[in-house]
Amino acid sequence: MTALGKVYLVGAGPGAADLITVRGARLLGQADVVLYDALVTPEMLDLCRQAELISVGKRSGQRSTAQTLINQQLVECAGKFRHVVRLKGGDPMLFGRADEELRALEAAGIEVEVVPGITTAVAAAAATKQPLTKRGVARSVAFFTSSTAPDQPDHRHAAPPALPETDTLVQYMGGREAAATAERLLAEGRRPDLPVVVVENCSRADECILRLTLSDLARGLEPGHGPVLVMLGEALARREHQPSD
Repeated sequence: MTALGKVYLVGAGPGAADLITVRGARLLGQADVVLYDALVTPEMLDLCRQAELISVGKRSGQRSTAQTLINQQLVECAGKFRHVVRLKGGDPMLFGRADEELRALEAAGIEVEVVPGITTAVAAAAATKQPLTKRGVARSVAFFTSSTAPDQPDHRHAAPPALPETDTLVQYMGGREAAATAERLLAEGRRPDLPVVVVENCSRADECILRLTLSDLARGLEPGHGPVLVMLGEALARREHQPSD
């Protein structure tokens, strides 16, 4: 019986190739096969030119590889290759469907290691020079998304879950849903001029930063061409001498 390979769930970080961890880059250089997300850049894939590359991209609103098929591919690759890397945008353990992949691999008796990556919220805070916490202003942060799994009810036709009660809110994949979030926060009594920072294509060459208020956000965002992160809260206010983005 052929020994099974090992699978590494590796966080690629927010986008820029030099923001992957040293361990993640080393594992890419040793990989026999890499199954990568749609948000992984060509520059990142240059780190694993020796490996067989399999695109399993998942992008909102676009045709993508079903998660069950990705799970199956991971199991099959572990039967063929010694070092298998599942390269996931951001951090594997945050909105990365790692639970589903871990369950499938564990059920098949395959060894798995998780390598963390820089999640986009932290990278966006760095890119905008806006700490998500601030002494005397914000001592709690919540990450959330409005996206649902295929087997869950479409949130547009059901009562949305309550928004987290926290000082700073960070909405992942928030481009199309940000206006609805702003409307709900206004209805809950948040002030219309609450600072908001929107970051598209964080850490990439085409990164775009937009600063606005909660009332502005309620009017909606122009359709973008990349992943959008929305940060809301008093901590996002500009500092007195802060330079422009």
